[in-house]
Amino acid sequence: MLEIRPNCENCNKELPNKSKEAMICTFECTFCKDCVDTILHNVCPNCGGGFTKRPIRPSHYMEKYPGSTKVIHKPIDMEVFKKLLEKFKNVNPFER
Repeated sequence: MLEIRPNCENCNKELPNKSKEAMICTFECTFCKDCVDTILHNVCPNCGGGFTKRPIRPSHYMEKYPGSTKVIHKPIDMEVFKKLLEKFKNVNPFER
């Protein structure tokens, strides 16, 4: 089951369950759509994978299966990320 993490790891923007801006990679690293599009260019800084829109958990399940409250805020170190970005930016996520 997805954790439904509460924030963007880079800019710390709140991403509640119903957010249409939450994006996740295969390891559920969570970023807002703006960071994915303008900074990360669809390359996860943690694994190099691509992103997809995070699904919304139906509200009737939120009480029994609440989203995570653990905030992960690790702003991108652009000097370190630059190498990974150069390697994968122009490679389709399905071919990485």
